[in-house]
Amino acid sequence: MILTIEDKQFDTKEITQLYPAVVIKTGYEDETTQVSLEWIEVEGKDKVEIVGYGLFVILHEEEKYSFIFDTKEKMDEAAGKIAAQLQK
Repeated sequence: MILTIEDKQFDTKEITQLYPAVVIKTGYEDETTQVSLEWIEVEGKDKVEIVGYGLFVILHEEEKYSFIFDTKEKMDEAAGKIAAQLQK
């Protein structure tokens, strides 16, 4: 099955991980890192600077693709489109 995220297509057989995360500044220069949505809600709210929200795809050959959105709502919308494709 082919899965389309934004304008990129993936063969679902090659995907080893597909997950949402929040991209935050680490506090060191312009460095960023990913944290879970749960961590932001429980531990990080108002404590860290959020850069964006992302959907991340890792393929079995260790290739990684990042789709970054300005808001959680935009990320949720993209995740909904992915879910709709997977339900077909």
